[in-house]
Amino acid sequence: MIVDPEWWKNCFDDIYLLTDSRSVCNHDITRREVDVLCTLLKLRPGDRILDLCGGHGRHALELIRRGFAECTLVDYSRVLLAHAERTAREQGVELPCVQADARDTGLPGASFDHVLIMGNSLGYGSDPDSDLRILGECGRLLRAGGDVLVDVVDGDVLRNSCAPNAWHEIGEDIIVCRQREIARGRVNAREIVLSRRKGLLRDHTYSIGFYNQAQLKALLGRAGFRNACVHTSFTFHGEAGDYGCMNNRMIGIGYRESGGP
Repeated sequence: MIVDPEWWKNCFDDIYLLTDSRSVCNHDITRREVDVLCTLLKLRPGDRILDLCGGHGRHALELIRRGFAECTLVDYSRVLLAHAERTAREQGVELPCVQADARDTGLPGASFDHVLIMGNSLGYGSDPDSDLRILGECGRLLRAGGDVLVDVVDGDVLRNSCAPNAWHEIGEDIIVCRQREIARGRVNAREIVLSRRKGLLRDHTYSIGFYNQAQLKALLGRAGFRNACVHTSFTFHGEAGDYGCMNNRMIGIGYRESGGP
């Protein structure tokens, strides 16, 4: 399967919010995910939190609703950031939104107590060191003793359960069809989105690298994080179905300097 190595630069738009709405536009799932990160991290009111690769800000906005007001959102997609800005205005909250590449955000160093990478947002780059560069940027942005939390699909489960063909319907109009293959530690997919009223909405390919528990822990260590640990077996969807990389997740945590939770 041929995939544009920079597919992620143009994929995350309004159609993405439609095709992945079961996961990324489901408020109950977002609340469950934030419940978990609040359990795993010692968040305090006043802590500065960076939601990196945070899309339309669903986790940052939920954290703000819970009283953690010092959140900043960074994403590459201008479309998703516009959604976040509009939601923040509607809810009457302040959420600084920054359009940037996660490998080089341009934000001041040592600015945050926590950096979150939620929703399976690693593994997009074709460069084998791309994720290492993202985590290196996290380390630069964290204050001494700060932590990074990475939420990704469990690669061992994905490798054994990834269906080569999957489809689901959204309402009475939209059909999403995906063809997948596993190759060299990546899941490559072709996604076709059809509207019964309008016809073809999207036909594109993408490729996402994945990690198992040991690999994620090693990656955090290579990036300079101490006391790295990985928690597995998070299934946020309550209903059966094929959710691709958005289910069967694991969460890795590392600390900028020695000292743990």
